[in-house]
Amino acid sequence: MERTNGSLWTWPVHAVALLLLLVWGAPVLIPLLYALLLALVLHPMVAGLERRGWPRSVAVGTALLLVLVLVGAVLGLLAWQVGLFLDQLPAAEGSLWERLDRWVHDLMERHREAWWYSLTTALPGRVPSVLGSLLNGLFGMAFNAFIIPVYTALLLYNRRHFVAALAASVPTDLTPRIPAILAKAVTTYARFISGMVRVYLIVGVLNSAGFLLLGVPYAILFGLLTAIMTMIPYVGILFSSLLPIALAYTTSGSWWMPVGVIGVLGAVQYLEANLIFPKVVGERLGLSTLASLVVIFAGGALWGVAGMILLLPLVSLGVLVAEDVPALLPLRRWFGGTGG
Repeated sequence: MERTNGSLWTWPVHAVALLLLLVWGAPVLIPLLYALLLALVLHPMVAGLERRGWPRSVAVGTALLLVLVLVGAVLGLLAWQVGLFLDQLPAAEGSLWERLDRWVHDLMERHREAWWYSLTTALPGRVPSVLGSLLNGLFGMAFNAFIIPVYTALLLYNRRHFVAALAASVPTDLTPRIPAILAKAVTTYARFISGMVRVYLIVGVLNSAGFLLLGVPYAILFGLLTAIMTMIPYVGILFSSLLPIALAYTTSGSWWMPVGVIGVLGAVQYLEANLIFPKVVGERLGLSTLASLVVIFAGGALWGVAGMILLLPLVSLGVLVAEDVPALLPLRRWFGGTGG
C-alpha cells in the first residue's frame, strides 16, 4: 500500500519537474530537438552511404549538404515570390492594401495630436527594449541556423555511443532489445518524413497549378505556403488559406474566384488524404485526431510555433516506441489512433 501511495504522489512531481525543464530549458532544447528529428530522418541515408564504404564524416556531411541545398532552393523560390509580391503592392488600385492604408491614414489624422504626443513621449524609453528584442530575435535565428546542423552532425557521427548510453540507462530486461526498438522507430519515422516531404512538394505543385488556372496573383507563392503550412495539421491549412482567399476577392471583385480558391484547396486536400498520402507514404504514425490537436495546441502554448512543429513528431515517436515497450503502453492507449 505504501508503494502504491508513493507512486501516486511521485508521478505528479515528475510531471511538474518535466514541465519546468521544458519551459526553462527551451533555448537549449528547441534546437537540440530539431537536430534530433533531422538526424532521425537522415540516418538511413548516412547508414546506406557508410555501407558503401564512405567514411562516416563524409557521409554525414553529404547528407547535411543535400538538406541545405533543398532548404535553400525552397527558401530562394519563396524569397523570389515574396519579392515580386511586395514590389506589386503599391500598384494594386482599390485593393485591400490601399483601403487599409486609407483607413490607417484617416485614423491617424483624426487622432494626430494624441498619438503623436504619446509616441514622442514614449519612444525614447522604448527604443532600447525594442531594439534589444529585435537584435535578440535575429541573433537567436542566426544561432539556431548554425547550431542545428552542428548538433545533427554530432548526433549522427556519435550515434552508436548514444545508443549504448541509452541501453545502459534502461531496465536490464529491456537492454538487449534497445537496438532493435530504435532501428524500427528510426526506419519507420525516416520513411514517414521523407514521404511527407514528397507529399508537400506534390501538394505545393497542385495548389500552384490550380491558383494559376484561376488567375490568382502570386499563385506559386501561395501554393507553396499553403503546402508548407500543412506541416501543422488542421490549423496550418486554415490560416494559410486566408490570404489567397482575401487577395482573390480584392483583385477580382467577385466571389467566384475566392470560391474557386477554396475549391482548389479542398480538392487538393481530398486528393492528399485519399490518394497522394496512401500512395506516397502509406501508414500514419498512429496518433488520433483528438490527440494530434491537443498536442499541437499544447506545443503552441509551450514553445510557440516551434512547439507546434516539434511536439507532434516527438509524441508520435513515443507512441511508435510504445508498441514494443510494455511500460509505455499507457502512452499508446491515450494517444494512439486505433480503435478498440
